[in-house]
Amino acid sequence: MPRTSSHTSKKAAATQEPAWSIPSLREPRYSQSLERGLAILSCFTPQRPVLGIADIADELDMSRSTTHRYVITLVALGYLEQGASRKYRLGMRVTDLGMSALNSTGLRRHSRRHLEELRQRTSYTSNLSVLDGADILYLDRARSFRRGQSKIDLGLRPGSRLPAYCTAMGKLLLAHLPEDQLDGLLSEMKLTKRTPNTITSKRALRDELDEVAGAGLAVSNEELAPQLYSISAPVRNETRDVIAAVNIAAHSSMIPLRKLVDTLGPQLVATTDRLSASLGYSPDGA
Repeated sequence: MPRTSSHTSKKAAATQEPAWSIPSLREPRYSQSLERGLAILSCFTPQRPVLGIADIADELDMSRSTTHRYVITLVALGYLEQGASRKYRLGMRVTDLGMSALNSTGLRRHSRRHLEELRQRTSYTSNLSVLDGADILYLDRARSFRRGQSKIDLGLRPGSRLPAYCTAMGKLLLAHLPEDQLDGLLSEMKLTKRTPNTITSKRALRDELDEVAGAGLAVSNEELAPQLYSISAPVRNETRDVIAAVNIAAHSSMIPLRKLVDTLGPQLVATTDRLSASLGYSPDGA
């Protein structure tokens, strides 16, 4: 019986691509050093905002000495910050880049007036978001001045993220994805129960998304947080694609959910129609 060569197994291990490497970037014209640095930044997520050298090294299959060298460079540049526990978090330079990206979008520039008008007419908080993977990313926010609205504020601001599956804006955006993209996202999602009303079944979520796509309006009935109601409508571009969502959020003590949908829903849709028109959308396709 032939013996398995240890040299062969070592060679196979050596040729295995590292976890941080993206196949399409393995050509010599790309910088692997930059790829490594950005891979380190990408390790920090809303679920894991603070990481140690060992955490990063293990996730990316890098040696701890190499990881440490990259991390201290990112600290010196302001993209990471070191805490008292010898662990790291994203630095303000990352926030600056994110805000620069948000401010550069025409969508945010066009939306501000419409969000403020919607808040003025309804007295409730209105938000604009886009889908980013399985999350929604807040682009803009017009906060209500009503007393008690702070109970459901959740500390949200432009750049904040929330899971798409348990928010009105998220369900609205998921419902308008191409079928293959939606299948891919749902296969990776973990539907964590955040309140008694959170949808935790992928089949039930899929059924609701079908309803949202037909209705053109999504509703969150205390699915993200207790006593938080939200309704959302789509923003479309000149090719009629849904590119963003706007919502109205209210504390349950301020308005019944049915009234929020029936009375303020039409005002929300009128707002998103005007915003869509400013982006070149025409309902008749002309």
